[in-house]
Amino acid sequence: MEVESFEDEGVAKLLNDWFVSIKVDREERPDVDKVYMTYVQALYGGGGWPLSVFLSPDLKPLMGGTYFPPDDKFGRPGFKTVLSKVKDAWENRRDMLVKGGEFAIEQLSEALSVSAESNKLSDGLPQTAVQKCADQLSASYDPKYGGFGSAPKFPRPVESQLMLYYAKKLEETGKSSQADKTSGMVFFTLKCMARGGIHDHIGGGFHRYSVDECWHVPHFEKMLYDQGQLTNVYLDSFAITKDVFYSSVSRDILDYLRRDMTGSEGEIFSAEDADSAEYEGSTRKKEGAFYVWTSKEVDDVLGEHSELFKDHYYIKPSGNCDLSRASDPHNEFKGKNVLIERSDPSAQASKHGLTISKYLDILGECRQKFFYVRARRPRPHLDDKVIVSWNGLVISSFARASRILRTEAEGAKFHFPVVGSDPNEYLEAAEKAASFIKRQLYNEQTQRLQHSFRKGPSKAPGFLDDYAFLIAGLLDLYEFGGSVQWLKWAIQLQDKQDELFLDKEGGAYFNTPGEDPSVLLRVKEDHDGAEPSGNSVSAINLVRLASLVSGSRAAGYRQNAEHLLVVFESRLKEVPVAVPLMCCAADIFSVPSRKQIVVVGRKDSQEFEKMLVAAHAEYEPNKTVIHIDPTNSEEVQFWEENNSNIALMAKNNAAEDTVVALVCQNFTCSPPITSAGSLLAKLAPRSAV
Repeated sequence: MEVESFEDEGVAKLLNDWFVSIKVDREERPDVDKVYMTYVQALYGGGGWPLSVFLSPDLKPLMGGTYFPPDDKFGRPGFKTVLSKVKDAWENRRDMLVKGGEFAIEQLSEALSVSAESNKLSDGLPQTAVQKCADQLSASYDPKYGGFGSAPKFPRPVESQLMLYYAKKLEETGKSSQADKTSGMVFFTLKCMARGGIHDHIGGGFHRYSVDECWHVPHFEKMLYDQGQLTNVYLDSFAITKDVFYSSVSRDILDYLRRDMTGSEGEIFSAEDADSAEYEGSTRKKEGAFYVWTSKEVDDVLGEHSELFKDHYYIKPSGNCDLSRASDPHNEFKGKNVLIERSDPSAQASKHGLTISKYLDILGECRQKFFYVRARRPRPHLDDKVIVSWNGLVISSFARASRILRTEAEGAKFHFPVVGSDPNEYLEAAEKAASFIKRQLYNEQTQRLQHSFRKGPSKAPGFLDDYAFLIAGLLDLYEFGGSVQWLKWAIQLQDKQDELFLDKEGGAYFNTPGEDPSVLLRVKEDHDGAEPSGNSVSAINLVRLASLVSGSRAAGYRQNAEHLLVVFESRLKEVPVAVPLMCCAADIFSVPSRKQIVVVGRKDSQEFEKMLVAAHAEYEPNKTVIHIDPTNSEEVQFWEENNSNIALMAKNNAAEDTVVALVCQNFTCSPPITSAGSLLAKLAPRSAV
């Protein structure tokens, strides 16, 4: 529409003569987008972008739609026809239009502000919801190419999170073969994605989605929220399998973010566009131009290794976008190749008479050569907005990687674009991103967040997702080795989130503070889509916070979490597949006693580091890791004020040269554990606490 209509002189004249045109960046103002997208979805049964909505001067929607062609065709009205009809209706049937808009907003407002008088979750619901969601996802699983559903295929990491969570529950109840089948769907999907064209083999990271069923030809945009969530799913898969394939993909994503998406002060940018100029000086942009290759380019760049590389990545003179009818229906990529791995590297190595190690070395060197050649092409536009919620997702993945990756086998070898960084560098990246937000987008006086930053903070306030996702990131930042300052800030932000967004009578959180009269709807969002919902993340945050602090504060967190889950009980019962993370949240809430691992010792010691790595080595969503240095007066004071039991544990187990871990559950703690190996053995799956 940008090219067909908004850059067309004739359309521009109609718009400028008859309307006031307002362009909304939906990433900058998700609250505004939500109002009018909800209206279009309710009225026409579907939505999407581009979104065109016609409003009255007091911002009530009059009519709307998604894509309009410039002229009438295929039985659809063209954009010029639509403009003319709206103008005519406004001049001749204004009252009817305005009343219709007002009525629609009233009805939507009522429907979307769901509440619950009860604050008790039905017995057995969490377990049923998790199982039903897993069953629904399993029914849509693609055994040939992985993924849930058909083309176009979106990663939607919350689906994988739910399946891994359910597999863990099955394992705990002795249903090993069913658990393996469930987790196997995730592992196969992640492998297919990493080998497919949706993965940028040259520069790292993942594109937005695949247009075909085989994860081959993507929509080439790269979004920060995908990178953060996918990293966490690959990290979880590594923690379960100890297969370096998954840890390597996690590193691939994080190294891409550090290299291409991080600003000078540690802030992390939001996206890279799909299209770019085909060559320097060209005014025409083309989807995927930066990422695709001709067979001749491969020969020119690689010389002696070109056949090996072409064989490995299915590169052909005619182009390779032929694996599915959906891959390239309009022949846009004729003669072009999107890299995809279709053969087993071991078999390919044998075919070329090489050891697997040598074969992978050569591929890594080839990718690096391509990286430098590609760097000379016109780059896709970098959207250098810094969005708090998306930074929160990535702070979590950087922090988690810093400890989980320390369990990689010694001598594990990585190949370009993976750098092979010391995992501690990832913790630094998380801390820098969090520091940037605190410095630039947080007001110490009001304790409020702003939503985004570009050459200064935006006017938009922080929304629910900003608070919820950042709190989740800060909890991970603390639990995986960061300062207790991050935990303090998470608690302050939770207080502010409750003040601004919580429906204290009806339960759950609204998406906006409700202070801007021009934003006509306050919605309680529950859908876990490309991004999880703020309510799902908040429910998990509240359970985690309740296991860190004690007394009435902990009880209050759990009450708010339960009331929130009750609000969405019908969704959990009827369409759990729409709310996979909320299903997990309900089960996490219902676990009778969350496991706590308390590590006591000097944080500058190697033994402390090893103990913290052991505490995080296994995949266990229902655990909280607390670490305290008894020689640090600030930490001791924090725990004395917020959970005196932890302060007492630190006092009783303080020793000059020893690091001690205690594993606590059901109000009972293990005897002190003094070696990382013993802690690993204690926490290993199928070990009784």
